[in-house]
Amino acid sequence: MSSTANQSSQVPVGFNKRSRVPGVTITQFVDPLPAGKSTPDFARKTMNVTAQEGKKAVFKAMVSGEPAPTVTWGRNKGEVEDPQIYKIKYDERAREHILEIHKVKPIHADTYKCFVTNEYGKAVSTATLTVLTGGMKKNNHAANGQAQDFRSMLKKTVVTRKKQLPPKKEGEIDPKLWELLLSAPKKDYEKICLDFGVTDFRWMLKRLNQMKKEREEEQAKVVENLDNVKQIEVKPNGRAEFGFDMKLLDPNSAIHLYKDGTMVPYGYDENSKPCLKKEGTKYVFTMKDLQPEDAGFYQVDVEDANVLTTDFQVPNVEFTTKIKDVKAVESEDAIFECVLSTPLNRITWSKGNSSLEHGDKYEITVSEDKLTHMLRVKDCGMDDTGAYYAIAGINSSSASLTVEADPNRRKGKTGDQDGLSKAALQKEKDDLDTKGDGKDGSGDGTDGDKSDGDGKNKNLLGDGDGDGKKKKRSRTGPLVPDTVVDRGVQFVSGLSDTAANVGERAELSCKLSSDTSEGRWYKNGKLLTNGDGVTIIKDGACHRLIIDCCNKDDAAVYRFEAEGRKSEATLNVEDPPHIDPDALGKFTKPVIIKAGENAEWKLPFSGGAPMTIQWYKDDEELQPGLNVKIDISDTESQLRLMKCQRKDCGEVKIKIKNEYGTREAISKLIVLDKPTPPQGPVDIMESAVTSVEFKWKPPKDSGGCPITNYIIERQQVGRNKWSNLGEIPGSNPSYKDSDVDPGRRYCYRIRAKNAEGISDYLQTEDIAAGVLRYPGVPAAPKVVSAFKDCINLSWCPPCDTGGTKIVGYNLEKNKKGTNYWSLINQNGPITDTKYAVKDVFEGAAYEFRVSAINLSGTGDPSIPCDTVIARDPMIKPKFTDHKMKTFVVVKSGNTVRLNINFEASPLPEISWVKDGIPVPKHVTITNHDKGSQLLIPTSERSDSGIYTITVRNMVGQESFSIEIRVTDDPRPPGPVELNQNIPGTVTLCWASSPDEKRDDRLHYMVSKRDSFKRTWRTVADNLFNNKFTVVNILPGREYYFRVFAKNDMGLSPPSESPVFGTKKEKGQFKVNMPEMKSLDFEAPPSFIVPLKRRTAPQGYECYMSCAVRGNPAPRVTWYRNNISLNTNTNYHITNVCGVCSLLILRVGPRDNGEYKVVIDSKLGTAESSMSLNVRE
Repeated sequence: MSSTANQSSQVPVGFNKRSRVPGVTITQFVDPLPAGKSTPDFARKTMNVTAQEGKKAVFKAMVSGEPAPTVTWGRNKGEVEDPQIYKIKYDERAREHILEIHKVKPIHADTYKCFVTNEYGKAVSTATLTVLTGGMKKNNHAANGQAQDFRSMLKKTVVTRKKQLPPKKEGEIDPKLWELLLSAPKKDYEKICLDFGVTDFRWMLKRLNQMKKEREEEQAKVVENLDNVKQIEVKPNGRAEFGFDMKLLDPNSAIHLYKDGTMVPYGYDENSKPCLKKEGTKYVFTMKDLQPEDAGFYQVDVEDANVLTTDFQVPNVEFTTKIKDVKAVESEDAIFECVLSTPLNRITWSKGNSSLEHGDKYEITVSEDKLTHMLRVKDCGMDDTGAYYAIAGINSSSASLTVEADPNRRKGKTGDQDGLSKAALQKEKDDLDTKGDGKDGSGDGTDGDKSDGDGKNKNLLGDGDGDGKKKKRSRTGPLVPDTVVDRGVQFVSGLSDTAANVGERAELSCKLSSDTSEGRWYKNGKLLTNGDGVTIIKDGACHRLIIDCCNKDDAAVYRFEAEGRKSEATLNVEDPPHIDPDALGKFTKPVIIKAGENAEWKLPFSGGAPMTIQWYKDDEELQPGLNVKIDISDTESQLRLMKCQRKDCGEVKIKIKNEYGTREAISKLIVLDKPTPPQGPVDIMESAVTSVEFKWKPPKDSGGCPITNYIIERQQVGRNKWSNLGEIPGSNPSYKDSDVDPGRRYCYRIRAKNAEGISDYLQTEDIAAGVLRYPGVPAAPKVVSAFKDCINLSWCPPCDTGGTKIVGYNLEKNKKGTNYWSLINQNGPITDTKYAVKDVFEGAAYEFRVSAINLSGTGDPSIPCDTVIARDPMIKPKFTDHKMKTFVVVKSGNTVRLNINFEASPLPEISWVKDGIPVPKHVTITNHDKGSQLLIPTSERSDSGIYTITVRNMVGQESFSIEIRVTDDPRPPGPVELNQNIPGTVTLCWASSPDEKRDDRLHYMVSKRDSFKRTWRTVADNLFNNKFTVVNILPGREYYFRVFAKNDMGLSPPSESPVFGTKKEKGQFKVNMPEMKSLDFEAPPSFIVPLKRRTAPQGYECYMSCAVRGNPAPRVTWYRNNISLNTNTNYHITNVCGVCSLLILRVGPRDNGEYKVVIDSKLGTAESSMSLNVRE
């Protein structure tokens, strides 16, 4: 019945919803979805693929949905129906839908789509196929013997280059070193810096940390997590590997590999070089068949962000002595040693396919000459047996280590027990102890947190004290089973207890040590499948169980089993209080009532029992009482407040609480009532003869509504009657009563009014109306300025205002010679204390007086001001242009225009003269009130002279002179003659320019050029004669001269002289060679700076240094207490350009003693010593 109802309520829709996987589009067809049904989705969407031309491209996808969806494939350009090219299949074991494209070609490069459909919706995922056409070793056409057009092939090849690193500068750190340090772990800093010749890198750490922050910000744009970055390393199988663990924000992000800045194409199968292997979040690049040309600077970018930088070096080195097989007894040390043909700072040591690091188990040392490398395996155990490799460049040497049991170690051992070492037993014990007692246990088939209880797996090595120390056995007999069984798959991380709310999503996950292992999920011991309301996902070694919408039945113990290993955890489903959003929205709206009415709140809720319900009013808990009623049920609570008053206004809150959480909801109570009376005191603003004005404060409580009006009543003192003066708006709490009698006293009542009623009244004190009192006499007006059409006046207010404020002034004028005073301000009083009188006649004399006006009326006028005549002020002529030129040059034939600006009052007389006589008739003069203009339309040389303008009026006069020179471009001087009377000099003579007689300012300029410099240089200027002597004439050079005529217009064309030169007599050159003496640079060794006594605090580093010299370079040896330190790896010893240093990273009491440096060569020996005192 319910199923039918659900189906009938389903509505066909078509809207998009969000997928759990970024980049996937889901369209839902039916809303709401039936119980237990879901739209299709991708558990793992299709990824972008890059394939070499002629290879196979594969797209994979994992889907989910109930009922099981149908999967189809398509592409943007064309179809995928050709079975010869496209193969669609389903891998049941991996639950993957696969599209294979065989022998891809450039035409197959496209965007491919995977469609997942069921009756409730459709999901779409897209991925791009990129086909690489360059870098193939063979070509199909070439294999068939067909002719090749290599030019057309080259055009198809696109070489992508990465931005190059800046070149290394002298005295600076190589940029490659910074790039390598950004990708390397801190423990490798010293090794990398040593390869670049940097012995002290501590000063680099601050800048390196800043660069790392910037690099991490770039990576965060495309990478969610980046970890376990490994530099390139050659493995014993001959392959080079480098990689990292990475989780991308967008799985479709492109990954690029660069070698020395050039993009390198890579494949995904083992035959590719290079090859990228991806397992879950682990990315590993491998290169096989290594050659010297494979060396380079490799970088891996995701989009534009760098995630790994590594330097692959292939040194030209061989093994002079290879490592040899070693046999050792348990607990002894085993040593492998090799000798190289070329010095190397370090080589790679490995066991099997795992690299070995210097530490407690392995000691790796290098001789001082960097040729002998040694690996010491400390405290050998049976599990150390195996093959060991020494790898130098791309060459390797291998040997085996055989560990034999110590015959004196244990007595009475039989059979296969002889091959089981104490270390192996300890390791097995630790594994069983740590993984057999936790929830991520990987025991021998028992449930995760349960043990067998018989103690068989405990204390395999000791007598039960569990202190982890090595102890000798004294008892005989078998200790362990005959064989040690392979433990198989293990849990890397097990299940963890999880809590989720009802209706929310819950997820349980674990990770195995194997990507291929399958597993099963159990709920309270019952096997789970995808059809049981859960989603089971396997992503490589990660296994997840997802419950999309939890309910109380989902609370259980969940267990995951894989190959006999188990891990379990508890899912707790919590049911905190829940309030429906619609009911919450209704509850939060304020409750508005009138005074005396009841207020009511009701709120439904849900959640796990038992529930605690509490109601609060202004943060004080409410208890049931006479005016408070509280009703509570399992799904609802109600609050009623009876006969509410204005004081009950405030915040109402309900708090719902159970063991899983607390929810709160807040509402407001507003009680409406009439306002309280207006507030005093009443301030009297004005008490005049005809009006009284006062103001008050609004009511303290408006009653919850705006004040709309104030009601005013008045009573004359001495009478009993109150008269209603009306209502005024509530926005302005003030009132002006204009109907009063002078001298009488009045009392007023003020009431506030809102929508709910009228308040009680506020009564004022007695307010007296004013009596008739006129203002005093102002001071006489002052004349600010006077003009022919306007007179500006100002005055001061009277000292006596008459008891009321001054509302304005009357201004009167009297024309001199009459007795009539006329009012100027006919349109009303003047409110300011200044006024511009414009009703005047030019040349007429006037007097002015002013009277003040208050509320009683107009007072007496002031005394008249001084007589003033309406005329402009007298101004002596003066020129207003401060940038006037006093000298003007004009080319003959051009127009001359002079503008002279001035000011003068009254208007002046203007006159122009040239050289003291009136200007000629062809000169035009134009005058106006503010200036004058002189114009010569076409100038001639005769117009040159000094022009003077004179401006004169009755106050005075002013003159200004300007020199005008009318000229033309000068003509060149005559021929130039050269004479040499004194060696080293030459005299130039030339004929005058034809313009010299007409232009008294014309002069000459001489320039010189010689055959050596070939540039012209001025040697003389402002010459008013026709002769000049040039000095510093050198023999053996040719000289050229030019003479120019020059005036105010500029230079004339030059007159050039003939070439002038003298011969130079050469003397005999003789070289005196000094006698050569042989030098001996050999010197015995000596100290430039000796060692100095040092005191260092315990736990800190200590640095000792000295400086030596000698030729040939001496051999340096460090001693502590006469024991050589050169091969001791606990000390870092360097010798750079004669500066010898020794570094102790953490000094302790054992480092106390005498330190000595001995230097020796064939010429002698020297030594320097010091004492080191370690301070606690």
